[in-house]
Amino acid sequence: MKVLIYGINFAPEPVGVGRYTAEMALALHRAGHEVRVITALPYYPEWRVAESYRGRGYVHEQWQGIPVWRAPLWVPFRPGGRKRVLHLLSFAVLSLPWIVRQLFWRPDVVWMAAPAFVCAPAALTAARLTGAKAWLHVQDWEIDIAFGMGLVSGNGWRAVVYGAERWLLRRFDHVSSISKAMVARAVTKGVATDRTSLMPNWANVRGAWPAGQPSPYRQQLGLPDDAVVALYSGTMGVKQGVDWLAEVALRLEGHPHLHFVLCGEGALQAQTQAQCSGLPNVHFLPLQPLADLPALLALADIHLLPQRPAAADMVMPSKLTGMLASGRPVVAMSALDSELADVVASCGVVVPHGDVTAFAHAVQYLAERRDMRARLGAVARRFAEDHLAEETVLARVEAQMRSLAGCSRAANTTAEEAAD
Repeated sequence: MKVLIYGINFAPEPVGVGRYTAEMALALHRAGHEVRVITALPYYPEWRVAESYRGRGYVHEQWQGIPVWRAPLWVPFRPGGRKRVLHLLSFAVLSLPWIVRQLFWRPDVVWMAAPAFVCAPAALTAARLTGAKAWLHVQDWEIDIAFGMGLVSGNGWRAVVYGAERWLLRRFDHVSSISKAMVARAVTKGVATDRTSLMPNWANVRGAWPAGQPSPYRQQLGLPDDAVVALYSGTMGVKQGVDWLAEVALRLEGHPHLHFVLCGEGALQAQTQAQCSGLPNVHFLPLQPLADLPALLALADIHLLPQRPAAADMVMPSKLTGMLASGRPVVAMSALDSELADVVASCGVVVPHGDVTAFAHAVQYLAERRDMRARLGAVARRFAEDHLAEETVLARVEAQMRSLAGCSRAANTTAEEAAD
């Protein structure tokens, strides 16, 4: 089976969709399939092209034996609204030469991950020109989020954008997403139920840090042995609500045994650091290598998952899987009737969006109850083992791709026989 993966982010580091795309590509490659990748020059989450790629333009390289074609793109200094759209369009246009190069390779499946829905026409075009099946995987409904958070406004513009989204979705042969609610949203947008599937973000359950072994990050940060650590690890952006964590830390400043560790990079990083200036129990870490992720997640006694209300049921945070696999409880902001709340309710505490007081109380409550943290963490670990194991999810993905590829080959064979 030949699989062409197309998307703006392809990064073998813990940075959301780019990481999952890279891990899926590697799993397919190791299973004996031919895999090629068309992506952008690495720029995320710093929002600047990586220094080793600056000025290089189009790049063809190998990663773990997989051919990767990288295209240049425009990266705004301060992304948002129209700038973000132009940023995505620049990749969609500038990646076309690499797409044309794949036409004679004739993949069986063209797979693309959204966000970056603006790039969907390019992926769909590549599939149609090569006779491949087109698979769109939705990590978050970015258009819904953009309008919900006020990043884009205007009723006329809304009608045009939603109309284009619906038109494109109905032309993909398969659409998947990471939660049941998000798959259901695809159906409401016009995708036939039999062309959808659930593809949750997976967790490296086997690679979790050994139970009972202290994380080396405790010594690195100089934390006392009796410190209770509340950890946030991920993108520091508006959608993630990271600025609320600074308020939580300020409210709990009087609890010397409680330490906050905020790890990651993004648009709100500098603001959050400024808000926490002078707080001795708040520590910041840059984005960590993927190999160190198990040790980082094991640093936590409590995982923190804030989230803007506009993202409810339009995104299932990719960071949640690692939190659950680490066997630690989670404090999350979510609507109580959301799928995220259903998952977290059994292994942590759910508070309403934006309720910093309730969030702080939940963190303090768990920080003072070691036995409860252990019990909730065990539930989280079992959920990850039963539903999110990497091998289980990727086996289903490969089976679905084989099914699509089989249909594609059958259609091509029929056409060739008719021509003869």
